Amino acid sequence: MLNVQTLNNISAVGLKKLPENKYKISFNVVNPDAILVRSAKMLDYEIGNNLKVVGRAGAGVNNIPLARMSAKGIVVFNAPGANANAVKELVISSMLLASRNICQAWDYVKNLALDNLKATVEEGKKNYAGSELPGKTLGIVGLGAIGVACANAAHALGMNVIGFDPSITIKSAWKLTSGVEQALSMDDLFSQSDFVSFHVPLVENTKNLLNETRIALLPQGATILNFARDGIVDEDALMVALEAGHVKYYITDFPIDEKKNHPQVIALPHLGASTVEAEDNCAVMVVNQVRDYLENGNIINSVNFPEVKMPRAGRARLAITHKNIPNMVGQISTIIANSNTNIVDMLNKSRDEVAYTLADIDSDVSTTLIDNLEKIDGVLTVRGI
Repeated sequence: MLNVQTLNNISAVGLKKLPENKYKISFNVVNPDAILVRSAKMLDYEIGNNLKVVGRAGAGVNNIPLARMSAKGIVVFNAPGANANAVKELVISSMLLASRNICQAWDYVKNLALDNLKATVEEGKKNYAGSELPGKTLGIVGLGAIGVACANAAHALGMNVIGFDPSITIKSAWKLTSGVEQALSMDDLFSQSDFVSFHVPLVENTKNLLNETRIALLPQGATILNFARDGIVDEDALMVALEAGHVKYYITDFPIDEKKNHPQVIALPHLGASTVEAEDNCAVMVVNQVRDYLENGNIINSVNFPEVKMPRAGRARLAITHKNIPNMVGQISTIIANSNTNIVDMLNKSRDEVAYTLADIDSDVSTTLIDNLEKIDGVLTVRGI
């Protein structure tokens, strides 16, 4: 029986993917085999010696101590793209809120006296005239699953769409509609965009990605959308641009201080993935990945280990996490051979400072074999499956 700890409420649709005869799921678990988490802070989490895997039911993993997990051979999964439709719909709706001044018009009507309401509404509506999206340019910074979904949806609405992502994957590129254009640089994107939407993680290189210098490049009356992470936009510089009328609206999913009350700020309570469908999709994806790793040793959508997927062959499987240093595969193979065990199939891949080896063998995994493999300098974990 494998113990799974949930640090947040995880969708029951996802948890049902873990059979009750193999997994015990609880919030109160001491030294679990697996952890399922959404937004709970794990940076100071005490890592037990049984922990093998962490599954983040979402995309961002800045709440998980990746370096410490990698050092202990613990694989961390996320669910990229599972919430893409939810965020895409919020981005599109936010552009409509801004272009038609809907929040401000709504607030105007809510505060009107009931006396002569019809005439007052007709008189006041001229102050909230807006514009339409077709023909406007949306610049998207980051073309992962969410950025691609936003680009395609905006293009379908008749917008001109340009994107910038020097690290775009082949998978993402294939999904982009042909009408989406590539910006030559970040500055090129900002200089052309009536709307700018960010879809990148918060790392050192993306902190204050939109700063005073780049704000100056924006066309007059541009709208900024931040559904990525707090810290990507230099909000102090942006407030100056809002006051000056250079930027029309700032729509953010991360209200942090009194800036939320600015009349040209539309601040939402981190609604990006807050739909029933997105929570179900994220939970199902990450639970399936965690289960496949625990039961078969396969790694798909890990943020700290390489992708390794191998069909089962032989009688049993060895799953070995280790440092990415020379002669690891040779030492592993030698010890398996010295145990009078034949390797049926084997796969090794690396990622940065860590590596992972799967070996299917023609006999059961003995305690002695595991002990000998664990003695190799650089081996982090060994499992027999």
